[in-house]
Amino acid sequence: MGKIAVTLQQALAQRAREGARGSTTARGLAEGAGWDVADILCTFGPRDQPFEERHAGVCIAMVVAGSFGYRAAPGRELLTPGALLLGNTGDCFECGHRHGAGDRCIAFRYAPAYFERLAADAGIASAHLNFGRARLPSLRALSPLIARACAGASDTGEAVWDELAAELAVAVLNAAGALTRPERTASAAAWSRVAQTVRLIDDTPAAPHTLTRLAAAAALSEFYFLRTFQRVTGVTPHQYVLRARLRAAALRLHDDSAKVVDIALDCGFNDLSNFNHAFRAEFASSPRAWRARGAARRT
Repeated sequence: MGKIAVTLQQALAQRAREGARGSTTARGLAEGAGWDVADILCTFGPRDQPFEERHAGVCIAMVVAGSFGYRAAPGRELLTPGALLLGNTGDCFECGHRHGAGDRCIAFRYAPAYFERLAADAGIASAHLNFGRARLPSLRALSPLIARACAGASDTGEAVWDELAAELAVAVLNAAGALTRPERTASAAAWSRVAQTVRLIDDTPAAPHTLTRLAAAAALSEFYFLRTFQRVTGVTPHQYVLRARLRAAALRLHDDSAKVVDIALDCGFNDLSNFNHAFRAEFASSPRAWRARGAARRT
């Protein structure tokens, strides 16, 4: 597969120039017996009607850019970069972009029998195969898999997609089972403020995004903003900012030959020591080892 020709920002700019309607395009990345993975680019915006579809199989979609509302049988959630959309076979779902235009996801889709076989091989009971929630928030345990998928989607070489598809299915089942407390819903006004803040962070991950500045940008008190942000996204503002910076750094290390220290500083880290510690904690790998493994996969 070649590099992605159009980024989300380019697609949205093209839609604005042409005055076109919103659309969704899917670029197949890989497929195997019982699974496939696609890079899905959506340019729907606030003026477009939410669209309803049905999951043909089990779906686990990594949100890698933009944000959108997702409503399915288990509930209604705001999907933000680093979060995972969860879909059960046969369930109807609705996606909408009331709070901002466009998103990009890497969607893994599984035939039910293949998904059940993966779970059985991992010792997961069949009673736990139906997702009881519509989303997994950004979790450290899943960050390496998301980073590998993002790198593979922009690779000139072939990613090991079959291994990644199997690892992701089991990791998500385990993570979803561990989150036993139901997520509380938030008001439409809270969604709007958090969605705008999320886009601010993702557009400028290296900026000094303190709680005070983010709360002021959302026109909320610090305590109320903290509580609201965590309720909507599933993580604290600090955790979200940190993971946005680490995702940016992981992609830079994969595609850029710049020095590690320069990438760390460019992505918002104050010194190399803090960056190395945070990167290792998030991806279970040093930045140099991460870069070396990426280079090895491309050869």
